[in-house]
Amino acid sequence: MLDAEYARVLAAFSVEVSLLDDWLHSNALPLWFEVGYDRHAGGFFERVQLDGSPCEADNRRARVQPRQIYCFAAAGARNASIDWREVVQHGFLWFERVYRRDDMFFGSVASPTGIMVDESFDLYNQAFALFAFANLAVSVQDCKEIMEGKARALLHSLKAEYAHPEGGFHEGRPTKLPLCSNPHMHLFEACLAWERVALDPAPWTALADEIAELAMTRFIDGGSGALREFFDHDWTPFPGEKGRIVEPGHQFEWAWLLTRWGMARSNQPAIAAAEHLFELGVKHGVCTEREVAFMGLFDDFSISDPVARLWPQTEWLKAAALLAQVNHGEQRTNYLRQATRASAALRKFLATEIPGLWYDKLSADGTFVHEPAPASSFYHILCSIYEVRDTLKQLQ
Repeated sequence: MLDAEYARVLAAFSVEVSLLDDWLHSNALPLWFEVGYDRHAGGFFERVQLDGSPCEADNRRARVQPRQIYCFAAAGARNASIDWREVVQHGFLWFERVYRRDDMFFGSVASPTGIMVDESFDLYNQAFALFAFANLAVSVQDCKEIMEGKARALLHSLKAEYAHPEGGFHEGRPTKLPLCSNPHMHLFEACLAWERVALDPAPWTALADEIAELAMTRFIDGGSGALREFFDHDWTPFPGEKGRIVEPGHQFEWAWLLTRWGMARSNQPAIAAAEHLFELGVKHGVCTEREVAFMGLFDDFSISDPVARLWPQTEWLKAAALLAQVNHGEQRTNYLRQATRASAALRKFLATEIPGLWYDKLSADGTFVHEPAPASSFYHILCSIYEVRDTLKQLQ
């Protein structure tokens, strides 16, 4: 009976993977290759209108540039049928030229013409620079050594200038509060990426282990098992309402990362923590009426923000798919059910008039906000589709 049910669920999951994969390679990658990169001034556009034209006047956040570099580099590594090297190489040169500060960190915002308008340090932006370097090292083999040198130099500067004595990093100098789990999540992701490709993986392994320990002892609440967003100077929850914020999408995203780390280290407590984060995300963070993951909870699991954005659907999908790989029997079947459910939720956001674009926000009343598609979402979407492709290959 279980075998028959598993076969049925796996078949439904396979259909979802096929639909997403076709959307990505037939629609999204060609569209964003054509209109998502500014071939006149350089750099990636921040948003694309739902009619398929770029929002040329938008200022450009530093975090978007390495995210888009990742998307095309990762697609190239999987033999996507576009000239991905063009946008990857030109995009990287523009990112370095425009956002690199004199102290070798990256600033935050530039004008469309490539003039930095906000030079402030943001740990989040450094994390995505490291992530882009890793993916370039994989996809463009002749620049691997250069990318590793850049990544090692940036990591050295981060440790020298911003290391927190109790683990992780400060948000700025002088000490800026609150401390945040979110940029550490992306540093964790960058470390796991570098661990696979670096000629010397030791510093990346060490930092990944440090962040995993920080997540399991400080970010995750010892009582509820939920992961918080904001912290005081000593990594205790930040005072007031801000310190009570719990995001369903980040329960899923940390579940995915801790599962990856737990698999690499044969660390069952990490995988158990990931499974609990996933359960909390589904139980408290998925609206059963709209069938989507929404944005915010408080630490008592009451709703703080009912709007559903696209990116939590992708993290729900990624976590469910990877957890299906590390489980067996009825548990695997249940995670595949969740992955199928998450894929259906994601495809709601992808159902735009022009295939290859997406809606970013679904209101509490179940209507989509009609606004330009943010480029920053592409990183989430592409990563989740490649995760489910890999899972399907593992399970077939």
